[in-house]
Amino acid sequence: MGFRVGIVGLPNVGKSTLFNALTRTAAAQAANFPFCTIEPNVGEVAVPDARLDRLAALAKSKQVVPARMTFVDIAGLVRGASKGEGLGNQFLANIREVDAIAHVLRCFEDGDVTHVEGRVDPVADADTVETELMLADMDSINRRLANLSRKLRGGDAEAVQQDRLLRGALEALEAGRPARSVPVAEEDIRAWRLLQLLTAKPVLYVCNVEESSAANGNAQSDRVAELAAGQGAGHVVISARIEEEISQLDAADAAEFLAELELQEPGLDRLIRAGYDLLGLRTFFTVGPKEARAWTIPAGTRAPQAAGVIHGDFERGFIRAETIAYDDFIACGGEQGAKEAGRMRAEGKTYVVADGDVMHFLFNA
Repeated sequence: MGFRVGIVGLPNVGKSTLFNALTRTAAAQAANFPFCTIEPNVGEVAVPDARLDRLAALAKSKQVVPARMTFVDIAGLVRGASKGEGLGNQFLANIREVDAIAHVLRCFEDGDVTHVEGRVDPVADADTVETELMLADMDSINRRLANLSRKLRGGDAEAVQQDRLLRGALEALEAGRPARSVPVAEEDIRAWRLLQLLTAKPVLYVCNVEESSAANGNAQSDRVAELAAGQGAGHVVISARIEEEISQLDAADAAEFLAELELQEPGLDRLIRAGYDLLGLRTFFTVGPKEARAWTIPAGTRAPQAAGVIHGDFERGFIRAETIAYDDFIACGGEQGAKEAGRMRAEGKTYVVADGDVMHFLFNA
């Protein structure tokens, strides 16, 4: 099960530098000119989770396999992208393929790094990108509504639902609000997602600050925090330049460097976790002497579907899930201790997997 977060923003805000740090490669060219990223670069990153290491230590697991997320570095957008300006058409197409957006905003002053619009104003930058996405959505909706007319005359139920959802989104967009602001009934969620509206995707604002502001942010990142709070969106403060330096160090040197900067952890760890939360994801674990592994599921996933993430046969032949809460597993010193303490539970098909559950699935082959 893959979850993709697209790194977007105006040119020269630090997108590719951030991507390089995330993937610990130099695959994305970081250069001081627009459109240095022509094709979207894709990289998988491990989701930092200290719980997995503690479980592996208790079980003496030979291998540790973390959960993973995919980040996509997408070419920089400019004003007019919705009409094909710059690399607009490609940019918009690439965004449609991701599950969420990490919107990098320049919150630093640097005369050596040009800004495509000649000023440093992260809130205005956010508005530029959002406006282009909204215009693209409006154009897409109007074309779809026109194409639905024949099916509507025939009384097609699916077309009636699409028409209703598209008109609700269009009303919000025309009022200056993104599609993600539209309340969606549970029975409409699947059809809503299939519309693939750009502004329906959840957004995380990434405030790229200068090195001296990495710990506490600055006045510009404070403005972004206020913007995010007003939208119900997330935000993180990070120095892409620091993160790129850290990514080139071994663990001991990285820890020393972080201590010198008075940082508790790499900003990338916070970014990845924020992306995980943004997508509404949860983690369960399988633990044994051979392997300790973290698995990713959407919140609300039931036990058989969680089993299916491991293997389809586990879901099809699901019998029950032997389940231990993470805290109980640790407190009892491992699986055997949890069993003896009566902390292992047998859960059936209706059980909703909790974040941190340690699970063993029984199934018919």
